[in-house]
Amino acid sequence: MELAVRTAVAQLGGDLLEGLLLVDGGHRGPHVDCGDGHQARFVGYRDKHLDTVLGPINLHRAYYHCAECGTGVVPRDDEVGVTGVSMSPGLRAMVARVAAATPFAKAAALLAELAGVELSTKRVERSGETDGEALQAGIAARAAAMAAGTVTPLRPTGVIDKLYVAVDGTGVPSVPAATDGRPGKSPDGKAQTREAKLGVVFTQSKLDDDGHPVRDQASSSYVATMEPVATFASLIDAEAARRGSAKARQVIVLGDGAAWIWNLAAHHFPTATHIVDLYHAREHLHELGALVAATLGDDAPHWLAERLAELDRGDINALVAAARGLTLADAKAVEVEKALGYFETNISRMRYAHFRAQGLFVGSGAIEAGCRSVVAQRLKLSGMRWTTRGASAILGLRCEEASGRWDKIIWTKVNTQTSVA
Repeated sequence: MELAVRTAVAQLGGDLLEGLLLVDGGHRGPHVDCGDGHQARFVGYRDKHLDTVLGPINLHRAYYHCAECGTGVVPRDDEVGVTGVSMSPGLRAMVARVAAATPFAKAAALLAELAGVELSTKRVERSGETDGEALQAGIAARAAAMAAGTVTPLRPTGVIDKLYVAVDGTGVPSVPAATDGRPGKSPDGKAQTREAKLGVVFTQSKLDDDGHPVRDQASSSYVATMEPVATFASLIDAEAARRGSAKARQVIVLGDGAAWIWNLAAHHFPTATHIVDLYHAREHLHELGALVAATLGDDAPHWLAERLAELDRGDINALVAAARGLTLADAKAVEVEKALGYFETNISRMRYAHFRAQGLFVGSGAIEAGCRSVVAQRLKLSGMRWTTRGASAILGLRCEEASGRWDKIIWTKVNTQTSVA
């Protein structure tokens, strides 16, 4: 009975919505600008079938034609946000929400069960990815405008004590066309994934009772892309600027030892405090310990414990000296030297005792959690294979939701927007 009443009410709502839209048929005189400097002539009225949250309706609106361009112009479609699409802005927002949250087939089933809207899996996929792609394009355009100085973000009011920029990359299972010619870790040497680059910006203003740093509640905002580092760098730089990096008392960049992360940090955040995630550093030290374990014999656990203590203090010189003081075979010595390069390269980023004394995070838990919650929980499920376009589009939607910005998306303009609040 409940579902029957809901269906009947939706039908009534659809009739009401259609009637409201008929009040303005979109006639704007005998001629309108076609958008390319010509005048399009009024031809007549045409119907457009539109799926909405309340069911299907017909949009009766004025149609113009530009003889010079050979294209049609429908002002009313632009005004209500349905140019080139067959779903209303409200339904597109709903579809994008479920498409970002769960696999497309399940998203279509949820729409039918919870909202009474019947759409095919393919329509859910196409609509979600199209709007996600448009959203990403708008964010990229804003970042480019900020870099060019043509757009200045409204910075937050109040004092920002510590602003963190955490960056990481994680593999997304991809279709063969997206990985063709790329080396990978599979037995045949071919790549099975493409890297998603994720960044999170958050603030810290206090310590807990034990003196540990605490991330400010609801302060995390995310950007992500499947595009090259240069594109990602502009996105994270713009997001940090939008969040007030220019007025923060201290900016901190957190990442693992990947060279691309620190090249990005050196270029875009040269005056920031750079910190290598302590847990990644420990993993590298355990790998070093495994290399020399056979040489050390029973003393290996004790030797590793001493090196871990040095790492926690940030005494990288002592760690490196202890490793180089071992007598190793030539081949093993080469491997150890290679492993030590990681620590020597990042020595200024591993001053962990100093960083702790300043009340700073030394672990990149925020970005690791983001890799799981923003990327893996949607894009890395069993059997999934993504196109680069599709993965980047869904990532864009998920970042907006994780950042608490979903309600600021203007769905009537999402296909043409150049900025996102």
